[in-house]
Amino acid sequence: MAVFAYRVARPDGSTLDGQTEGEEEHLVRAKLEGQGFLVFRLQQSGAATAGLGLRWHAFRKVPIQEFLVFNQELLALVKAGLPVLRVWDLLIERANHSGFQQALRTARQDIRGGASISEALAKHPTHFSELYIATIKAGEQSGNLAEVLQRFIAYLKLIIGLRQKVSKALAYPGFLVLVGISVIGFLLSYVVPTFVSVYAESSKSLPLATQLLLDLVTGVQAYVVPGLVGLAALGLAGRTYYMTPAGRLTVDRLLLSVPVMGSIFVEHYTVQLTRTLATLLAGGTQLVDALSLARGAISNRYVSVVVTGAVEEIREGTTLAAALDRPKVFPKLAVEMLSVGEETGSLPAMLHDVAEFYEGDLDLRLTQLTTWIEPVLLLVMGILVGAIVIVMYLPVFQMAGAV
Repeated sequence: MAVFAYRVARPDGSTLDGQTEGEEEHLVRAKLEGQGFLVFRLQQSGAATAGLGLRWHAFRKVPIQEFLVFNQELLALVKAGLPVLRVWDLLIERANHSGFQQALRTARQDIRGGASISEALAKHPTHFSELYIATIKAGEQSGNLAEVLQRFIAYLKLIIGLRQKVSKALAYPGFLVLVGISVIGFLLSYVVPTFVSVYAESSKSLPLATQLLLDLVTGVQAYVVPGLVGLAALGLAGRTYYMTPAGRLTVDRLLLSVPVMGSIFVEHYTVQLTRTLATLLAGGTQLVDALSLARGAISNRYVSVVVTGAVEEIREGTTLAAALDRPKVFPKLAVEMLSVGEETGSLPAMLHDVAEFYEGDLDLRLTQLTTWIEPVLLLVMGILVGAIVIVMYLPVFQMAGAV
């Protein structure tokens, strides 16, 4: 069996280093955790450590799954009643992301110097968003950090689940498109040129469809390099334009009007806004501040600008529902539900209901979309491949009919 070196924390907060034998890492980890230890380093003896080639990782934002684990550990340690600096020591030891670990070390020094947790984390916007800082600050002010963290963890799980649903819905259609393009590319780049050489030796005239396909393939082969260069230049120019504020605003606005997909995008952004806003309001953040922070959780720049305008209208005395209804971006039903929530004084609960409703509807529509798009893609690819094969064999059928 392999030998694993570990570093764990006892229930009293003290640390322990040692070695143990085990078949696999996850079994050893489960064994140590079953003994009541908090494992923050477990490595097989002799295993290679990360080198200088991975230092680029320090400059990247910590993945949302790792950030979820961090908050779960923070919640467990806060509930255990450990001193805040001791909590931070354990979290630093458990962090796998080097840049995130360095941010935690710096934050620990600030906390030791008298800063609050929210003030210390606010100095590291790469890893800690304004939304998260506002959540922690609300927990500090209310004296119930554990409850606020628990609510934020539930929010992260829902956001991760929403992303997974969208990714899963798009994965198989994307795979079908890739396979279809590969098959058609193989036919046009390898099979068709073979027929070209065969038919070139024949003095008989080819059917019009076959001749057109051969001319198309010959033209593509002659201009393949300039075409690829042009496509690459066009893609680079498009990406450069999208990276500008005006370009991204224009593209994101056009996304909302795309047939079929536009309404799905709108529901997705509605879930992002209402879910985030519900979490902030439930944590004690005021509506104007919560809406200002929630706009940062929306991935569409145009919708974010719309929410910014709503913030200004609310400052002037307009209700949330009226401010969101004016740009005609969000679904009418969502606006009406928010209006009822404001009138009854239960806006946080109604925001949660709106998010739940549209999340369920989004899941249903994605399922329906993938159910329809898969056979359509298969049919289109079958028609294209079949048409290419038939067109290439038309001269053979013609000669067989002549015989």
